[in-house]
Amino acid sequence: MDILKDHINLFTLGAALVILVATLSMSSSLFKAMRESKADGELYGGKDHSYDGIGEFLNDIPTGWIISFLAIIVWGLWYIFMGYPMSGFSQIGQYNKEVATYNKNFEARWQNLKEKDLEQMGQGIFLVQCSQCHGLEATGLNNTARNLVNWGKEEGIEEVIAQGSVGLGYQAGEMPPLGLSPEDSKAVASYVMADISALHHTKNPQLVQKGQAIFQSTCASCHGADGKGQGSMAADLTRYGTPAFLQEILDKGKKGHIGEMPSFAYRHFSHTQVKALATYIQSLQGDE
Repeated sequence: MDILKDHINLFTLGAALVILVATLSMSSSLFKAMRESKADGELYGGKDHSYDGIGEFLNDIPTGWIISFLAIIVWGLWYIFMGYPMSGFSQIGQYNKEVATYNKNFEARWQNLKEKDLEQMGQGIFLVQCSQCHGLEATGLNNTARNLVNWGKEEGIEEVIAQGSVGLGYQAGEMPPLGLSPEDSKAVASYVMADISALHHTKNPQLVQKGQAIFQSTCASCHGADGKGQGSMAADLTRYGTPAFLQEILDKGKKGHIGEMPSFAYRHFSHTQVKALATYIQSLQGDE
């Protein structure tokens, strides 16, 4: 039979037979001892250690027990470091290899897509993976999830300034509302999008200089003067609105004021898929 051609199945069957034979043998020996044993022998602690006629015989640990105990330890070490878990077949390992191979071929085939094609690919990914929470139009289904229409643009930064952010587990912790006026918030957002974010685009270039001054006095203490977040202290704003920022959110998940988005790392999105999803989300913002 095919099942007997697998060395793991053979090993399991052999181990089961050994356990069965050992169990039957030990059971037979114990039943025989129960029938033939007599209540005599040296008691632990002498007669003074007997209570209501019940005492404990002073017996050495059976040699078979010691041998079995040591054998199990040796077998356990072999099994962990040399047996099935370390060198045998793994469905998870096979799945990861297949996904890596698929993503490699996927990247090679679709890495040079035009923006419109990326947008269409991203729409398909969004509808399957994201629309259940964010809605078909990415508006967040009446605040049950994040409204992504403003994500990656100045309005999104203004929302974070006004509402704060729970963040992605940075050392600085949650970002509280900054209490800036709408005009100052718009200026900061313009500066971040124009000079810090890799997108380098703003609808209000006349506010960039003002936003820079406010950013340095209000935001730089956590995000750094260059906006890179000072390691893992706070969010790296140079990646805001880019596929790299979206990749971080997909990998880590995100806590928010509305609820918690789980990690999508298990989906193993390729670089092209993440870029396509980011392109589609950006396209929802309309013409600048």
